[in-house]
Parts: sequence; structure tokens; C-alpha cells
Amino acid sequence: MAYEVTATRRRPQAFDALAGQEFVAETLKNTIESKKIAHAYLFSGPRGCGKTSTARILAKALNCGNGPSATPCGKCSHCIEISKGISPDVIEIDGASNTSVNDVRQIKEEVLFPPQSSRYKIYIIDEVHMLSTSAFNALLKTIEEPPEYAVFIFATTELQKVPATIKSRCQQFNFRLVPIDTVEKLLADAAAEIGIKADEEALYWVARESTGSVRDAYTLFDQVAAFSGDHITFEKIRDKLGLVGVDSLNVIFEDCASGRSREALLKLDEFLQNGISIEQFIANSTDYLRSILLIKNGITKESLLGQSHERFSMTVLNSWNPIQIERAISIFLQLYKDIRFSLSPRYELELAVSRLSWLSEYVSPVEVKVAIDQARNILLGSQAAMQQSSRPVQGAQNGANLAFLMNPTAWQQNPTPRTQAVPPQPLKPSKPLPVLDALKNLPEYRNATSVTENAASAPNPSPENPDQPAPNPIPPASQNSAQPTNQFPPASQNFAQSTNSVPPASQNFAQPTNSVPPASQNSAQPTNPVPPASQNFAQSTNPVQGEWGSAAAAVEIGRGEDFEKIPEDRIQKFVIDALSVRDEILAALFMNTRAWKKSPGKVTFEVGSEFDRVSFASSRNKILDAFGKIFSAPVDFEAVLRKVEVVDLSENAPPAVKLLCETFRGSVVGVTDSAGEQVPAASEPAQNAESARGEEADSGFEEEFAPEDIMPDDD
Repeated sequence: MAYEVTATRRRPQAFDALAGQEFVAETLKNTIESKKIAHAYLFSGPRGCGKTSTARILAKALNCGNGPSATPCGKCSHCIEISKGISPDVIEIDGASNTSVNDVRQIKEEVLFPPQSSRYKIYIIDEVHMLSTSAFNALLKTIEEPPEYAVFIFATTELQKVPATIKSRCQQFNFRLVPIDTVEKLLADAAAEIGIKADEEALYWVARESTGSVRDAYTLFDQVAAFSGDHITFEKIRDKLGLVGVDSLNVIFEDCASGRSREALLKLDEFLQNGISIEQFIANSTDYLRSILLIKNGITKESLLGQSHERFSMTVLNSWNPIQIERAISIFLQLYKDIRFSLSPRYELELAVSRLSWLSEYVSPVEVKVAIDQARNILLGSQAAMQQSSRPVQGAQNGANLAFLMNPTAWQQNPTPRTQAVPPQPLKPSKPLPVLDALKNLPEYRNATSVTENAASAPNPSPENPDQPAPNPIPPASQNSAQPTNQFPPASQNFAQSTNSVPPASQNFAQPTNSVPPASQNSAQPTNPVPPASQNFAQSTNPVQGEWGSAAAAVEIGRGEDFEKIPEDRIQKFVIDALSVRDEILAALFMNTRAWKKSPGKVTFEVGSEFDRVSFASSRNKILDAFGKIFSAPVDFEAVLRKVEVVDLSENAPPAVKLLCETFRGSVVGVTDSAGEQVPAASEPAQNAESARGEEADSGFEEEFAPEDIMPDDD
């Protein structure tokens, strides 16, 4: 007797023998018993799950000599002929090789003849999705109104390719993949049938490799039985098929988890030298990491892991967290795609193993966010977000607003109950506002700080006397003060007699000076005050047209000033004023410069960042064009990057800040307290001396600006 493969020898011959398709079997049995037989059936599902076998069983049930019966006898001539595939009334057609409309026309002609000896004439068309569109259209009328003795059974693995017009004329049955445990039992029965001893681990591996297809499982079983002899073991399968076992994977992944990249790469080379293919190693490693992830999430079901959870390395489980394991799985999944187009698949695999060696240092975006949130809470002193109050009174003094801006602590006052009638308070931000370093050395800053500190320390209205109004640190705009102390005059205030005053940028300077009076100076007889840009001067004395005049006036009348006659200490002020009329963006760009130096036909200045230097380089033509209209002769410029020594303060930083520095490879260059004051760094004396020299240099640069250059006008 000729050898018969296991898949053919063990093909189901009855509905009860169908494995994993209980719903389909039970439905068809009830249909036959109730004699409600349809003219067309459509079986769909993955390969090797029993579609063709079910079609043959249905044909035997309909044409059985004892039927129609849900349990065909298998002994009558009709059942035997159908099992052997020689029945004249059961025609099996391969849809992949009979796709044309002519093949369907032949079926339409043959279906008109009744069956020869059977009860039904049955057409089984396998892989029906391969038929052409014309063939499907030719078949529509036949399957909709066939003769009473004709039954069509279609089988397909790709249901989406079958036209909807065909689906609507058929009863559809969806076949599912067979569970691994069921496939393992079928393999054990097959091994016992042929007298071969098989280990449970080996059969489980074969069942899992079949991915739910019974035919694939029987085919792989025949291959394993051919080289295993009388006893099938997993060790034989691993050696003959070039698999990587769990024990071997434990060794290489322990090296990766411990950061021993050298040992891991040497172990990988040993695997490849033993004949294990790169694709097989990637597949086994991915399956191993999947099992590790399941165990890490508390899943120890052996049918999912493929092994006992005790066989997996505890070193790997303890070294990597679930996020890192997911990262490792994604590396191997992407690696399997990349090796198809890679210069060398082995190089790709070695790179992936090397990446796994530092996987313990991988920080996910979620962990980075948590670290940033913790660092923010530490840096803010764990202060809760302040509630937002109403906006300041319209017309409040610009000088008082500037005082609050330069000292953020004044904003953080105790909230007032809703029932109290108090003047509106300024906005209360959730965190201290930043303090500009350029403002710290100005006299206005020191005087304004005292104003805001007094305002912040003022007592709130007592509950016993709610009618007592709360002190308002910001005087109203209409308030007149004969001798104001530590405050700026309001924007609308008129100076009747201001002598030796410095007019706004739109006026001319007679004798420019660099002196900026303190904010506490008496406004009755001011000496060289710097009023806001919107301030009105009723009688401004000494409005002189100087040697070089006003830059804004020069632009307005269309003439250029002599570059050589402008003093070096006023050249920056002149350029900013002139560009403010023409291009505010360029003017703002020049405000971030310092240390201006003149030379014949050229000016040089320093910028604080590489971004500013690149901005000047990209706007060079535009700036030169503006200089050509400001000055009477062409003037060139050069922006030089200012060198700043950065002191790493990360050693004494909180743990969360250190984590941020390590993650982003940065360093702490400065620390401020809740009031925005710079906290001295605990560094070497030489560094302190260098910082002192830097502060002196900065102060000289910052004093070149008056408050109206920093604060915007009310307009």
C-alpha cells in the first residue's frame, strides 16, 4: 500500500471529527436534519482549517444511501466514491486554474443534466476568489435559481475578493484557526497511530509553529518524524532545524541586560557559526522577548509562553522594565523588515544586539515627563498655583507697573475674600516672573524693589474691620504728589517746567549723557529725568539741535548723519532710534548687543548668542541698506560672539535636576531664588573672581539703556 501523508490520512470524514469548527458542524447538521438545504454555501477562513473537508462531508451527508443524514455512513457506494473523489455527481473544480468565463459556461450547461445515481448534483469550487469578474457575473443567475437537485459549495481564503452579489446568494460560514491545545492533541493521536513516541514539548512546538492550521501541523509533523526516528524530542528539532532554545537565549540576553556587549556579540557569532540563520534568530529572539513581557505583566500561562515561566532568566526579568522590553521587541520587529534591503543582514543583527546592551539606560518619553514634572515642583519650591485675580486699574502708573515687573515677589500677595470691597489687584501668575539681568544694576530696579517689598508686606484688611480698605501699592493715575517717593510719574502727568530734560527719541539731544536718575527723585524739580515716551512736555527748555542731531529726525527729513562725528558711546542709541522708525524688528535685534566700537567706516559690537550672530548675518544686506539711509557715507558692521564662561552647578542640584542633566546631557548654569535673585554658586575662588569680572562688564553694558528703551509706550 502506498504511503499516505498524515494530512490526507487523517482528513475528517464526519462532522463530529471536525476540530475547532463546532459552530459550523452543528449548524450544518441541524440544516440537514430539518431538510432546509440551501442551493449555495460559501466557506471562508484561513488555510488548513477544514473548508474543503467540510464541503466533502456535506456532499456525503446529502448523497449518502441512508440519507440525507447528518451522520453519513461512510460505507455505501456514494460515500466511498465521494471520499475517493471519483463520484460523477460531486464535481470539484479548482478556481485558480479555471478562472475564465468559458469554464463557468460549461458549468451552466452541465448543471441542466440531473445527477446520474445520486440525490444531488454538487459543485465544489475551491479558491473561488480567483475567478474573473466575467466568470462571477456569468454564475450569478445559475446560483440564484439553480435546479432543485443542484448545490454549489464555494471555498475561499480571501473573502474580501468575492463580489457582494455572490455573497448575498450564499449561506456564509466563517472557519476559525484551531487552538494550539487542540492541534497538540491531534498530533499526539497521529504519533500514537503510527507508533512513534513524542515528547509533549516537541509536539507543542510543532503545534505552535502551525499557527492554528491543522494541515500545516500534520506536514511539519511528518518532517520532524522523518529525522527523529522512534522518539521525537525538542532537542532533535532544535539541532536539525537550527532553532535557538530558551537556554541559549537566556545566556545572550543576560549579557545584554548586564551591559556586556562584547560577550553578547561573541555569543551571537557562535550561534551564526553553528548554522542558525539570521531570520530564525530574529524570530526566536522576538518570541523570547514577547514571553518575557508577558511574564513581566504577570502572565504565566504555559500555552501563551510556549515554555514554563520558570525556564526564563530572572536576570533579564529583573534588569528590564516593561517599557524597555517593549523597546527591545520593537527593535527586533523593525530589524526583520530592514534585513531585506540591508547591505549586510549580519551587520544589522549585530547592531541590534549592541543596542540591547545599553537598553537599561533607555529613558522613555513618559519617564522624561515625570522627571521634568518633579524637577519643576522642586525648582518652584512646591508652591501651589496662585489664583488669578482681576486685572489692574486702567490708567495705573507706568513706573509702578515697572516696579512690579522687576520684582516678581510683589505679585504674590495673599488672596482677598470675595466679600471684601477692595481695589482690584494685579494678576497673580502661577510662578515667579523672570527678572531681566539687564535691569538689576539700574537704580530704578533697586528703588522699585523697595516699593514692591513694602507693598507685599502691607497688612490685609482684618476680619474685624472689613470696611477698612486694603492699601493699594499702585497709586491711581489721577493722583498728584508734591514730593513723590519711590514711584514713577504717571504717563498722563504734565511737567510744567522741566529743565535740562532729555526729550524722547523723536527729539534732538543737545548734550547727551549716560546718567539715569533714580525713580525716587522729586518730580517737582526733576534733574535729567527719563520720562515715558508718551509724556507731554508743556515747556521743554533747551531743545537743542546738537552736532549730530536726532537719528529719527535725520530719517524723517531724508538726510544722513556723519558717522565719524557721532560719539562712540552714543552710536548704539542712535542706530536703535533710527531703526525704530524704519524697522522695529531690526531695532529689537540691535537692543541685544553690547560693547560697541567705532573704526573708520565700520562699527563692531558683541552679541550674546550664536542665534543672534546668525540673525545679523542673514539680515546683513537689509542692515547695510538701512545704514546707507541713516549715515551720509557707507558704514559696515561686524557682530562678534561674546565669550561666556559657564560654571557647572549640577553637583549640588536636587536629584530630579541631576536626572534631567544626565538625560539631556546638560548642566546647571545658574540658580535663582523665589524673588528672582541670583544665588551665588559654590565654586572655586577663581571662578568667583571671573564671575565678578563678568558682572562688572555686564553692568557697564546694562547702564547704557534708559527705562523708556526697555518698557514699551502706552500707545
